[in-house]
Amino acid sequence: MPHLSDLTRFSTFAAVIILAILSLIATVFWSGWFALPLIVFTALSALGWNDVRQKSHSILRNYPVLGHVRFLLESIRPEIRQYLLEDDQDEEPFSRDARSLVYQRAKGQEDARPFGTKKRVYEGGYSWVTHSVQPKHIADTDFRTKIGGKDCKKPYNASIYNISAMSFGALSANAISALNVGAAAGGFAHDTGEGGISRHHREGGGDLIYEIGSGYFGCRTADGEFSPEKFAKQAARDQVKMIEVKLSQGAKPGHGGMLPAAKITQEIAEARDVPMGEDCVSPASHSAFSTPTGMMNFLGQLRELSGGKPVGFKLCIGHQREFMCMVKAMLETGIIPDFIVVDGTEGGTGAAPLEFANHIGMPMVEGLSFVHNTLRGAGIRDEIKLGAAGKIVSAFDIARALALGADWCNSARGFMFSIGCIQAQACHTNHCPVGVATQDPTRARALDPVHKSKRVTRFHRNTLDALGEMTGAAGLSDPSGFMPHHLMQRQSDRSMVQGNKAFPYLPIGFLVDEHAADHLGYKDRWSRASAETFSPPEYT
Repeated sequence: MPHLSDLTRFSTFAAVIILAILSLIATVFWSGWFALPLIVFTALSALGWNDVRQKSHSILRNYPVLGHVRFLLESIRPEIRQYLLEDDQDEEPFSRDARSLVYQRAKGQEDARPFGTKKRVYEGGYSWVTHSVQPKHIADTDFRTKIGGKDCKKPYNASIYNISAMSFGALSANAISALNVGAAAGGFAHDTGEGGISRHHREGGGDLIYEIGSGYFGCRTADGEFSPEKFAKQAARDQVKMIEVKLSQGAKPGHGGMLPAAKITQEIAEARDVPMGEDCVSPASHSAFSTPTGMMNFLGQLRELSGGKPVGFKLCIGHQREFMCMVKAMLETGIIPDFIVVDGTEGGTGAAPLEFANHIGMPMVEGLSFVHNTLRGAGIRDEIKLGAAGKIVSAFDIARALALGADWCNSARGFMFSIGCIQAQACHTNHCPVGVATQDPTRARALDPVHKSKRVTRFHRNTLDALGEMTGAAGLSDPSGFMPHHLMQRQSDRSMVQGNKAFPYLPIGFLVDEHAADHLGYKDRWSRASAETFSPPEYT
């Protein structure tokens, strides 16, 4: 005999059938106005009948009609969490406080906070900048760094805060236009992302960092190989200030990508130099080189083809020995990149496998410290400028990165927030509610590039103004003066540790001096690194 609970599972289905019948009777014998509930309950009855017969969802077979409530609540869970349940400090992945700071600075609104900090200052992980009893006033906050080594003929005087790599195709045309026009007005750089230089980049007139990924978009042959002739044409543009070879990105290092043919518009095909009607593939690795020395020769070729513009590469640190292979190749070939951008695993992307986003790649802080110290150990740190990327949206974020060894910082999602991103996390669906990360023209039209470009400029300016105030409070005249000892961090046991203890600067040249002492196991990795191959040495 069926248990009562077995019968109640179908009670909602039975109720809508009964209500449909009653509505039919009322429509016939009482009033035509009951036709409306008749239509509703008949539709729900048909839905319940379909639920009972379908085999894809067990919950709908057991709870016809009612089971759809579960899917409805699941679909709006992110919005419910963000608007009703999320704490101001919860990072999902950016906290409400961080997003609000960007919105306020982009709009030119008051960004001060009343009543004191909300941070739990006695819990592990809390960090701060030490201040001076003799603070300084900094009038000019247009902080810059010159990028270009001894072999660079056209060095670039870059802002210390720029727009990180985001491709046209991942972002809408209006979003690209707003970012680039804002960068032009504010005098800072806009990284193209690996999707090539689109007409929306060119029309904005802002300084560009031309990123070249493994797909060689905009400078490729018909079969996807690197084309020196096409690259030289792209790099010759006055708007292109630097060339960046992308080895990996923090959110999905070691993973390629594919833009399905259905999502490729004529504009995207034009920017990427790919045919319409075919999937657009980004391999996991480059075909132009396969060894450390081959990589340096490729960078040297790009520098020559670009007429001497700054050339460098971006990576998220994985095998530390492999980066040391690159550094050894720099020393052996004499080809020193003008810059290196260190991307942290906390970096963003339009779409990444969960395991890659959560468990592959080194965070920015540790990656930046490692790259900085490896270059110091090899004696070439002063010849290479370092950029840092990974959730850098505030003046403190910039100050911390500079203290750990960076010369400048990039931000992607920070500038996305400035043009209206609400962290809906629908980037991969083409259904971005604010027109930032979509190719749907009806959604993209919601973003007014003229209006939003002003917010981009304002966010950059106000962030650097805040950085100037922090720098002055620390007793410094320029943020390049931040060092690890200006940072303090609370450990899990509530004790304090100074930044130069947690992230020390290692001695210059110790890796190439056989008599120098080892530090933190660096020399052991260095001994196993080779300029000739990325492959690990065989153990016997």
